[in-house]
Amino acid sequence: MSANPASERLGELESEGYCIIPDTIDPSVIEQLNRDLDPIFEATPYCVGDFYGPRTKRFGGLLKRSAHAEGLVRHPLILELADRILSPWCDRINLNLTQAIEIHPGAPVQYPHRDQDMWQGPKGELEYLINVMWPLTPFTPDNGATMIWPQSHVQEHEATTPVGPVAVEMEPGSVLLFLGSTLHCGGANRSTDIRRGLIVSYCLGWLKPFENQWLVYPREIARHFDPELAALVGYAQHRPNLGNVEGQCPSMLLRPDPPEHPAATDALRPDQAEALGAFVAGGSRT
Repeated sequence: MSANPASERLGELESEGYCIIPDTIDPSVIEQLNRDLDPIFEATPYCVGDFYGPRTKRFGGLLKRSAHAEGLVRHPLILELADRILSPWCDRINLNLTQAIEIHPGAPVQYPHRDQDMWQGPKGELEYLINVMWPLTPFTPDNGATMIWPQSHVQEHEATTPVGPVAVEMEPGSVLLFLGSTLHCGGANRSTDIRRGLIVSYCLGWLKPFENQWLVYPREIARHFDPELAALVGYAQHRPNLGNVEGQCPSMLLRPDPPEHPAATDALRPDQAEALGAFVAGGSRT
């Protein structure tokens, strides 16, 4: 890997719409995570509906299901890439989703889709999210490996047919990143093995996330999180003042004794604070 792996991978994401990073996390972490999730997978029924998949199991809220999930969610290289992809359009990024997925033998190919389409905003002008797929078992073309259409994040807006798909083969410890504008799907499982993985995604901080983080991690749970993790799941304002509680940052709720009557306090972007300061200094308020 190069001396600046984030810049190298950023280039791949921007040109191809996806990248694969081998040997990103110690496989022993994946083994421990698998053990934690085994009984939950066992208890989880198959999904209902052709999109989620009738031979597929899914569940979210991974940060409260295994202590080892945080190492994936807060992996420094992944967070740096997510921030560099999304920060041009937001003040801060948020966790959009954590979901464990098992694709069982006999599962058909999933409907090809772009995850950005969950939001009805303009397409091609900004990136809404970035997805991170962590394999918990080997991904192969036969057992339902994620299918990616290279450069489809660009071809969506051109009069060309997307090339592909490519079945992403990976071993536990490696990771796949792809843009919310990249066409993809879960593959068909034609093997006798279960394909298991985790999808973690990050979105613009001013969007409503796919997984309702504040209900999944209420303050009784979030107050035990590291402050940076709590902010990532939504206990932080997005300037200017978006997502506040009584005019305060919602991290206030994680204190042992949050004030009952807090003072609403400005939380502005630097450009807004500068404009406001000039307005006040100019005496234009009377």
